[in-house]
Amino acid sequence: MNNLFLASFASVMTTVGYVLVAILVLLVMITVHELGHYIAGKIFKFKIEEFAIGFGPKIFKKQKKNGEIFSIRLIPLGGFCSFGGEDKESDGPNDFNNKKPWQRIIVLVAGAFMNYLLSVIIICATFGAYGRNAILVNDIVEDPTYSTVSLVDDDVILSINGKKTYLLTDLMGTLEGKEKDELVTISVLRDKKVQSVQVALREDAIFKNLEDVEGLSSVLGTAKIEGKQNYSFYTTGVKLGFFRTIGESFSYSGKLATTVFSIIGQIFSGKIGLSSMGGTVTTISVTVQGLQTGGLWFLLNITSLIGVNLALFNLLPIPALDGSRVVFTIIEWIRRKPLNRKVEGVIHTVGFVLLLLFAILVDVQQCF
Repeated sequence: MNNLFLASFASVMTTVGYVLVAILVLLVMITVHELGHYIAGKIFKFKIEEFAIGFGPKIFKKQKKNGEIFSIRLIPLGGFCSFGGEDKESDGPNDFNNKKPWQRIIVLVAGAFMNYLLSVIIICATFGAYGRNAILVNDIVEDPTYSTVSLVDDDVILSINGKKTYLLTDLMGTLEGKEKDELVTISVLRDKKVQSVQVALREDAIFKNLEDVEGLSSVLGTAKIEGKQNYSFYTTGVKLGFFRTIGESFSYSGKLATTVFSIIGQIFSGKIGLSSMGGTVTTISVTVQGLQTGGLWFLLNITSLIGVNLALFNLLPIPALDGSRVVFTIIEWIRRKPLNRKVEGVIHTVGFVLLLLFAILVDVQQCF
């Protein structure tokens, strides 16, 4: 009984630890985002009222001689950098709305830039430690009637038709829409040498969802179109040299950005429903599940993805987000006079409330 209790307690504490790590990842990314605003604001001498880590009641507060407040708040799922004169009329020359439009735009996009920069650094570290993400082919089951094969055990897929593949979703996305008997050129690492092989598709490449990994085995064919093979696919790492690692890191960050843009587009077009979306709680839950199986490798990968996602999402022209504030600033720059500050403030406030409610809604619907 005591052993069972200790095992259960250890399991619970391990899960709690994973949750805390997931929260820490989000907190770091949000803090880095706000730090970008802060650094850019200091460069252009904006009046900064408060830099806060977290939301809710203050649990720590320190005020500098210049009046800036640094605070840590109770709820560790957010943060903000508050500028003087934001969303209101003011007379101070260093207040946010009295600074030049181009300076405000730089300050607004600096948060997203810092998220993206940190993501690239994390990807570099991941590729340096574990190797560049790639797809390992293994456990091939072939029909003995056909001796000619195009993929063999331990092949590592690097690209298809010139498009780099890092994860299984990339492989599926590259093949999506291709028809039966169509030839694809696959670049593989075989016996420590890069080779190109021709593979004929055995079936039309149509995937119902991103989790349809089993469908890959029925789609990829052999050198002989009528041949039959089944494959198992795994994510692996390929060690690269220093400069190639840096280059691949930027390439992979671009791939993540493209994926995020694609998902955002599918959300607005209605191709992706609420059931495929999640908010903060869902992000934490997915991170915890990944940590339990993928460990540090998964943590680094999910952190870089969260960083790219946070950067791009904040640049969307949605009220309360940095992208919307950039749009208002550009309009002011063109008109040479601002829109009504109070109206703009109300728009951002309403937008923030709606975004918060939406995040709660998509989290709640994940429970059903």
